[in-house]
Amino acid sequence: MKKLLGILVIAGAMTACNNSTETTTTIDSTVKAVADTVKTAVDSAVHKIDSSAKAVVDTAKAKIGAAADSAKKAVKK
Repeated sequence: MKKLLGILVIAGAMTACNNSTETTTTIDSTVKAVADTVKTAVDSAVHKIDSSAKAVVDTAKAKIGAAADSAKKAVKK
């Protein structure tokens, strides 16, 4: 993720500094494109973290449920 972000920043800087006759509109659009890409990458990372956290919680619930079932069976004996 960090490598991708670094490459995008370098590519954006190279694109923005490529031609001295460029207008600020081109530079602004390049900055906006890089910002949108970074936002998408961050949103993707947040989604992955949320998914991982949900998986951990589900696993914990399953293990607690299995332990409760084992305890119930032991009490019945």
